Parts: sequence; structure tokens; C-alpha cells
Amino acid sequence: MTRRWKNRPEGSNWGEFGDDDQLGRLNLLTPEKVLEAVAEVKAGRVFSLSLPLDLPGGNVLNPARHPPRLTATQRVDGTQVFLHSFKHDHNTTDVACDDMVTLCLQYSTQWDALAHIGSHFDADGDGVAEMVFYNGFRPEDDFQHPKHSADGTSRAKRLGIEHMAQRGVQGRAVLLDLRRHFGDERRCVGYDDLMRVIEKDRVEIRKGDMVCIHTGFADLVKSMGGNPDAGRLAASCAVLDGFDAALRRWVDESGLVALIADNYAVEHRPYDFKGDGCHALLPLHELCLFKLGIHLGELWYLTELAEWLHANGRHAFMLTAPPLHLPGAVGSPLNPIATV
Repeated sequence: MTRRWKNRPEGSNWGEFGDDDQLGRLNLLTPEKVLEAVAEVKAGRVFSLSLPLDLPGGNVLNPARHPPRLTATQRVDGTQVFLHSFKHDHNTTDVACDDMVTLCLQYSTQWDALAHIGSHFDADGDGVAEMVFYNGFRPEDDFQHPKHSADGTSRAKRLGIEHMAQRGVQGRAVLLDLRRHFGDERRCVGYDDLMRVIEKDRVEIRKGDMVCIHTGFADLVKSMGGNPDAGRLAASCAVLDGFDAALRRWVDESGLVALIADNYAVEHRPYDFKGDGCHALLPLHELCLFKLGIHLGELWYLTELAEWLHANGRHAFMLTAPPLHLPGAVGSPLNPIATV
């Protein structure tokens, strides 16, 4: 492939896994890392790390995202295939239920694909910043906008979630328990705070690991029973401070392949931030998805796993977390599994 960029963003790894790479740091999930993960399985316990996909409920956390809607499939004659008897059709004893779902792919427990966030950056060296995504992929060639498609559909032709699904996501993961150290009050956690947690808990983070951040946010969402209190959620639980340059440098230098949290966006989002046209609203998203090819996991349910790991003096486990194999999607729900 011909390289699509002349300039790459400062601090990025574009091209280091190949000029046409669409996996980013997932390239570091090698067979050796899978074997490291298997070595962490000692008790045979399994934890589901997904919220019910109809949580948080409503759309107060993001007005563009709505809960899933289940409906029955429908036959050509208009018959809804739900509690449908075949007695009159075929004189058989069968009764069938068949359904479909309208689903915002990043409503609940999710992966962000590398196509989720790009930036304005002068990748072609003409002196003008243009829209560009990880490894130099461009909207005009590599994305399909609904306005420009015959059927009104959108699609990431490059960097979609299918690349993550095809690769398979399984490896060694570690959990950092911010909730145990900082409680349920709102706190922006920067590099210094995070290093104290890692040192005090004696957590070993290796190159190629997936890192999970437990804050208790998903536990709070779950307790609200589908009626989230946006104000209370915004004032609760620890959250990474993406504006801390030292923290961003650690994310890069640690060699982690995925950054996962049980909160809404992994990092603090200042809703009153007006910007100056030169900086990202979500610096960790820019760093991970745009510059380094690090997939982000959001709204995972980590509380039961965190409690078990603490009770057993452990921090590492095997994580199996493939997204849906949905070509062209920029995110995906999933039911991640931790095996300890």
C-alpha cells in the first residue's frame, strides 16, 4: 500500500505496524500474551463484565443514544412471529418466537473501534488540517456518509469493528481499583494518583496487557434501575484526567493494548469546555484511538470481579472480549468474560 500520509501526529505510532494497519496495539496480543493469560487462570471462576444492554436507561448520558428496542420479526403477510402457532399453517405443534433489535451500538457495555474518533490534522503536508483517522485513513475514501449513500446508511470502510472481531480479543488483563482507594466521590485521577495505586497494590502491568479501571460508576448506574440521575452520576466516582500529559505519556509507554473502564467515557469530560480550536475535548480518546490505535472499552461492569480479586490478593486475569462481527460499525456491544 502507498502511505496515505506525509506527516504523522506527534507521539503517534502510525506506520509502525504497517502502512495499511487497522488493528493498532492489538498487534501486541500475540500467542505469547494468550499463554500469559492462561497462566493467570487458577480458580476456574468466570465473571461476566457486561451491564444489561438496556442500561443505563433513557438518554440523559448522551441524547443521541437510546435504549435497545426489541420487536417481533414479521412475515410477508404481516403476521408477527411472536408466540406464533404453526397449528393452522402446517398442522404441527410448533410455537415460535422470533425477534429483532434496534440498537445503539455504544449505548451500554461497549468497545470503541478505531473509526470512532479522528481529528483535524495536516497529514498530507499541504499546510491545511483535514479530517483524518488512525494511520491516515480519510473520510472521503474510507468512510461512507449517510448523505452520500444510495440507501442512507453509514459505514466505516476502514478501521471498523470487524477487524477487532476477526483478530479475536483474548489476553492478560489487570484491574486497577480506583474505587477502593478513592471511594465514590468524584475525583479526577492523574498520573501521580494512578502511580500511587499501582505501587500500593503492587500491580504488574506488562507490555501487551489490557488495563481495566474500576471506579464503581457502572455499579451506581445499575442501582438506578434504568432511570439514571445525570447530575448524581456526573458528581460521582473517580475518572481518569485525560488532560494530564504525564498520564497520557504513561498510557503510551506502558505498552497497554486496550484501556477499559466501568464509566461513561474512561476519561473526564468537561461539559462546559468551549475549546480553542487547537485541542481535543477528550484527550485520551485522541491519544488512544487516533494516535496509538488503542481500543477503548466503556461502561463495563467490574465490581464483582474487583471484589473477588481483592479478596484473593490478585490483580491479573484472562480477559476474553470479542466485539460483534459487524462490518463497518464504529463500535460494538459485547459480553466480556474474565476468567480467574
